[in-house]
Amino acid sequence: MLDLTIAIPVRNEEVNLPGCLSAIGQGFVAEIVIIDSGSTDRTKAIANEFGAKVIDFVWDGKFPKKRNWFLRNHCPKTKWVLFLDADEYLTEAFKVELAAALNNSGDQVGYWLNYTIYFLGKQLRGGYPLRKLALFKVGAGEYERIDEQQWSKMDMEVHEHPILEGEIGVISSKIDHRDYRGVSHYVIKHDEYATWESERFLKFYNDPAIVKNFTWKQRLKYKLMGSIFIGPLYFLGSFFLLGGFRDGARGLAFAILKMAYFTQVYCKLKEKMQPQN
Repeated sequence: MLDLTIAIPVRNEEVNLPGCLSAIGQGFVAEIVIIDSGSTDRTKAIANEFGAKVIDFVWDGKFPKKRNWFLRNHCPKTKWVLFLDADEYLTEAFKVELAAALNNSGDQVGYWLNYTIYFLGKQLRGGYPLRKLALFKVGAGEYERIDEQQWSKMDMEVHEHPILEGEIGVISSKIDHRDYRGVSHYVIKHDEYATWESERFLKFYNDPAIVKNFTWKQRLKYKLMGSIFIGPLYFLGSFFLLGGFRDGARGLAFAILKMAYFTQVYCKLKEKMQPQN
């Protein structure tokens, strides 16, 4: 059993959660915690059936959001914590490499994790890789502090990453990212993301205290965000340079949706920057 807490923030995840918990398995980690935001479906019942601990979270529209709130108010007793979304499924290869990494971590305080992306029922072979800093030592840091005033309805840190003090490693084996809630959910979710991204850009991009913690990918994204070309450039990079074309029609559709998302961020930025009458 690994000295690890897996924390899964959820809201109405009855479709994805059973597969997520099954993939973790029994006795693999010290504790599994479900951080629930008022689910109205069977999410909490499913968590209880799998023996996971359930914590209720109610957001007040300010800092901290769900992950930081959990770290501050229900700090894990284990050495490590892994934040996992309900549509992310641990693979056997990842679990083997995870165990080896935590048992021989040395000076490392966190790990970048790699993910597959499934779209329209199949794994994508091309496109931009998905990577997140979601595994770290308890007490080594927390997610970026962003004092928003309920810019969106999202009660969880989405595009922030933990700010850690110390050496960070990489686990190469991938976690499967599968969302079974369909394209409609994908589009609605990304509309909320676009609202948040535009608000963050306007309020914090010129704040040196925030920008200094950006990864190079974040810096590049925010440099391009004020340009109408951000969407087309994403499409060209994803579909052509990074091999999205290998997935045929699915790869094309996915690249178009992501291009639309970044174009939407640009439009929301310009809309917010217009003088108010």
